Amino acid sequence: MISGLIGRKIGMTQVFTEDGTMEAVTAIEAGPCTVTQVKTADKEGYNAVQIGFGEAKYISAPEQGHLGKLGSFKHLREFRVKDTADVELGYRVDVSLFQPGDLVDVSGISKGRGFAGTVKRHHFAGGPKTHGQSDRHRAPGSIGAGTDPGRVLKGQKMAGHMGDQRVTVKRLKVVKADPDRNLLLVRGAVPGAKNSLVEVRKSEAGD
Repeated sequence: MISGLIGRKIGMTQVFTEDGTMEAVTAIEAGPCTVTQVKTADKEGYNAVQIGFGEAKYISAPEQGHLGKLGSFKHLREFRVKDTADVELGYRVDVSLFQPGDLVDVSGISKGRGFAGTVKRHHFAGGPKTHGQSDRHRAPGSIGAGTDPGRVLKGQKMAGHMGDQRVTVKRLKVVKADPDRNLLLVRGAVPGAKNSLVEVRKSEAGD
């Protein structure tokens, strides 16, 4: 059984529940997706399903050979599955895969923040604002010891490029699934900017 969809983040809004509680939700245009490849443990060593999302204007010759008559898709993603017996090429998947109350994991590329200092990037407290300080307010402070070890240890939190990385937010609750509009509402925020690509998977027990 397929466990996820490819979608596009539309943005955030708010909804009211039956008891009048307001919830912040993220709207995702999820699917419809088409199965473009089925991988089995016997042939590839593991069970997985590749699905396509979004229509591509141009695709390369290797992609044409891979997709055949299934169509031209802008995005292809692979989802691990436990069993591929009920999945075949050309099978279409939409948001009816999810029901209100389900828990999902959403993956996407976070917003790029450019070169950021330690206060913004790693939430350092910064230095004192007074008592002789003139230019150390947002400095990182000491980054290592002296003679021993005589170097900066790997992994030291320092200034650098922030964001533009793959991020997964786990166990978000599905508030609404609308197959007619390919719309999925999940509680809370998901990674990425508006119109960015996201992957929505059913959360596994124990995540």
